[in-house]
Amino acid sequence: MKTKITLILYFFVIVFQVQAQEKTNATYVGTIGSMVHVPSIASQTNLPPARVKEQVMQDGRASKNLIVPGKDPQIEDDYFKRNPDKMEQVLSGRAPTLVFDAAESSSQPTDPSIGVGPNHAVVVFNTGFRIFDKSGNPLTGQISPNPTIFPNGGCCDLTISYDNAADRFVMTFLGNGAQIAVSDGPDPVNDGWYVYTIPQINDYQKLSVWSDGYYMTDNTTATNRIYAMERTKMLAGDPSAQIIGFPLPGIVTSGFYSPQALNVSNNNLPAAGGLPIIYLQDDAWSGVSQDHIKIWTVDVNWASPGSSTISAPVELTTTPFISVFDGGSFSNLTQPGGGSDIDALQATIMNQAQFRKFSGHNSALFNFVVDTDASGGELAGVRWFELRQSADGQPWSIYQEGTYTSPDGKHAWHASMIMDVQGNIGMGYSAMAGPTTPNPNSKRVSSYYTGRYANDPLNTMTIAEELIAAGNQNIPSFRYGDYSKIDLDPANDKQFWFINEYMNNGRKDVVGVFQIAPNFNNDVGVVSIDSPITGTLSNTETVTVTIFNYGQNSASNFPVTFQVDGGAVVSENFTGTIASAATAQYTFTATANLGTVGQTYSITSETNLSGDQDTSNDGRTKMVTYLQPNDIGVSAITAPVSGTDLTAAENIVVTINNFGGEPKSNFDVSYNLDGTIVTEVVAGPLAGNSSTSYTFTQTGDFSALGTYNLSAYTSLPADSDTSNDETSVVITKQNCQPTADCTLGDGFQLFSVTDINNPSACEGYGDFTNLVAQMEVDSTNELTVTTGYGNQYIVVWVDFNDDFVFTPNEKVVNNYVVAPGQGSGTYTETMDLIIPAGATEGQHLMRAKSNWNNPVPEDACEETTYGETEDYTAQIGNLVGIDENIFDENGLTVLSLDNNNFDITLKTVNYSGALNLSVHNTLGQRLLFKKLENDGNGYSYKLDMSYVAKGVYLIRVGNKKDGRVKRIIVK
Repeated sequence: MKTKITLILYFFVIVFQVQAQEKTNATYVGTIGSMVHVPSIASQTNLPPARVKEQVMQDGRASKNLIVPGKDPQIEDDYFKRNPDKMEQVLSGRAPTLVFDAAESSSQPTDPSIGVGPNHAVVVFNTGFRIFDKSGNPLTGQISPNPTIFPNGGCCDLTISYDNAADRFVMTFLGNGAQIAVSDGPDPVNDGWYVYTIPQINDYQKLSVWSDGYYMTDNTTATNRIYAMERTKMLAGDPSAQIIGFPLPGIVTSGFYSPQALNVSNNNLPAAGGLPIIYLQDDAWSGVSQDHIKIWTVDVNWASPGSSTISAPVELTTTPFISVFDGGSFSNLTQPGGGSDIDALQATIMNQAQFRKFSGHNSALFNFVVDTDASGGELAGVRWFELRQSADGQPWSIYQEGTYTSPDGKHAWHASMIMDVQGNIGMGYSAMAGPTTPNPNSKRVSSYYTGRYANDPLNTMTIAEELIAAGNQNIPSFRYGDYSKIDLDPANDKQFWFINEYMNNGRKDVVGVFQIAPNFNNDVGVVSIDSPITGTLSNTETVTVTIFNYGQNSASNFPVTFQVDGGAVVSENFTGTIASAATAQYTFTATANLGTVGQTYSITSETNLSGDQDTSNDGRTKMVTYLQPNDIGVSAITAPVSGTDLTAAENIVVTINNFGGEPKSNFDVSYNLDGTIVTEVVAGPLAGNSSTSYTFTQTGDFSALGTYNLSAYTSLPADSDTSNDETSVVITKQNCQPTADCTLGDGFQLFSVTDINNPSACEGYGDFTNLVAQMEVDSTNELTVTTGYGNQYIVVWVDFNDDFVFTPNEKVVNNYVVAPGQGSGTYTETMDLIIPAGATEGQHLMRAKSNWNNPVPEDACEETTYGETEDYTAQIGNLVGIDENIFDENGLTVLSLDNNNFDITLKTVNYSGALNLSVHNTLGQRLLFKKLENDGNGYSYKLDMSYVAKGVYLIRVGNKKDGRVKRIIVK
């Protein structure tokens, strides 16, 4: 990111709007392809059951990305993760009032969605639907959509909406284009359906309800990417209903088109026209210079459809975000206890972007997943937005923006959000154990909710995470979602109904019903103890608390108490008035005795409102410690980090913690780089119980390949705890082409296995990847090695997963010793090279490494004193793959262009299916994942590596059955 946004007290969004001076006319005008009337479900006999067998759905979401490696090199974690509001997740939520498994399917994924009417909840999943009453009782079984509602066939991707203003349900189905079924009455069981077929739609259709039409987006590279359909006629069953198509001028995507039109959440429709289309724009994508949101406005004229227009996009600048996971791959989040890495659903406005009118403004809500961890790790969070406009047709601006992260280091993603009648926000989402979650195996993919009250501090989800339903197994494949959905009960405009996918003794879709608006008239509670805080304390500490009114009635004149370590209860009277869903601070007249250095105290504070209808949320407990006055130390070395591009002048950056209670100034901090000590003075002041990042003026030299020992420490007179003064790291500069001394005969003078017979001189490192050894799965192959010095330990790896990291389970020769105990001479020995059962077929990098007198290091990139490293290519399985010969004699070619760009070409006439391109660095991090389509002559891609560090990278093109690998050098 090149943009820094400073937030002081409150978050002020800098909004840059490219005003839409130009409008584009509709690019398609016509009538909907066909319409049939289907009788009610209740009147039909022999309803076919939904297809629920295991099947990976072949939709267009799992494809095409245009990520530029290294273009968004963020070095700081998500802003909102680093700067949470003090009210973040402090308010007590309420357990869901209803939870039930609504559908069971082995589709991968299940694509659950829900539409809630006054008397029914209609649940759809990828290949079926089911109808429930409002108590969660099923009124039907799991029914196949075809031919029950959609007689013209189809495959999948069902969605459901409740058109509140019309009191109708609207279901969509992908097949022969998109099919849209509009119920001819409010009862989805006993009323019939008007079914329209729209052949123009291709994939990932998401229907939104607006005042003048039903709008649907399309995942397509064609001109028309958003369609308006004549809602009034469709509600009446009129076969002459019109359809209008529009482009999205100026859109940039990662290759997958997933914008959304705003959907009206309730029955208060806006004026005709002015429909907003929303999409994120990430500066990691080609063609985007700054993170932002784009908004297009569609104005439809049904009387003169050709004059309908879509505006040029307005750009709203956002706080920087990272929306790319694993270079665009769809295998992202590691499940606890192993299993498939599952889809984070990147680059997608999640289902569904919502619109609601209030007195004095209109609101729009939407969200997408972000990676809150700027390092090489991943921690999924939800970036959410509320936009506002002063009235229909007026400009939009960002009113609030935040990133929600789940407690205990869990991933949070796959979210859906909506507003109730009071302006409270409910957000359902998925969460599971992340990299630092304690007891991770107990946190499988599960369904949760959070939210906020209308008047809470901006940019913050104030309601603590509430569990809807806990999963008990891992998702069995990488496909997950692709969407969830939250809906609002029109009966009271307050209850949220959220449907999500999880595993509960099988793949299920679970519904949870919850409410944020007050349930009780009288309900208050202490939500935080604001002071004292850990630091330098005394025997007369002021106690200040924040009180929240959960009830519907204003609250005043009630007791509030505190006690320390279970001692005497101090009770005083809060004399002010707190409105419903509002907070107030109270400072006790009495003080707390916290005067013992080194002691930790437990402070509890509660309200005692007479007639409080929910006492479970009355109190909070906080631990505070009287810290030693003098205690500082270095807790982390944050730069440099191991890599390929380290220089002779690297900044050394450390995190210094004041573990004590008193502020500190003018203290020494030092680093020790392989015995060279540099000491500097930190001016400060560094407040008690705080930390700061410090960059040394003197840089460090890491230019030579090898390993460096770096430590850093503070020196403070009278430091009370010197055990936390110092920290250390080992930093390695590597290009994963390790060299060693082979001048005495160590290393390989001959390497011979199957098709490879390679005599070679002493190189230290040899690149022989042009030589290919053909080997079968579950085979034992004879490897013959000649060396000029005895006691040579030999390891051979095959990089079966093509991530450029050689792991222990990829060893095919494990420390075989040639000529044990011998010295100089010529020694030739033959050993077994074993390709295991289940090995990934295709072409992979094969590394052979020798080391004299000791086992070869586990790190295949590590250099040793004597020995040699040679790289080859292993072809596992039949050269023609399983079904077809993908790679003809031309093979895979990579041409180096100017400015570290590369032209990747695979010419073939034997295969026309999609292939995957991936790029990895030497740390095994996937920088790019791109699905390639055959252009008639083969496959090609222009790879821009101008933003990444110089070094060696691995390219693979292929599929699960076969592939080719090439190494490239970025200079």
